[in-house]
Amino acid sequence: MSYDDQNIFAKIISGEIPCDKLHESEFTIVFEDIRPQAPSHILIIPRGKYKDINDFSKKASDEEIIDFNRSIAVVADKLGVSEEVGGNGYRLITNAGKDSHQEVPHLHFHLVAGKPLGPLLVK
Repeated sequence: MSYDDQNIFAKIISGEIPCDKLHESEFTIVFEDIRPQAPSHILIIPRGKYKDINDFSKKASDEEIIDFNRSIAVVADKLGVSEEVGGNGYRLITNAGKDSHQEVPHLHFHLVAGKPLGPLLVK
């Protein structure tokens, strides 16, 4: 799977498709998932054109990587789900490639929280 400039996240970044932004920085956008799988379900995406975590880890600048990671913590605190602010925790999920069922060829993390999430994988 290669990067597709017409993917839905590229269109959100360009403003072509609207979203409910929870956080925005120079390198990262965080918004609500349109099909939530938990009481809190948000997407964290870099503004840069990275198809998955491997691509991002190899090609992103240190500034982008730091900003992306800090954005996760900022939003977890803002949502009240991090243990540091009295929440019960959260799960981060990212997919890379076919076997993971990655649907959009733009790096994105799902942050899900707000209820007990159960086992990591369905057996």
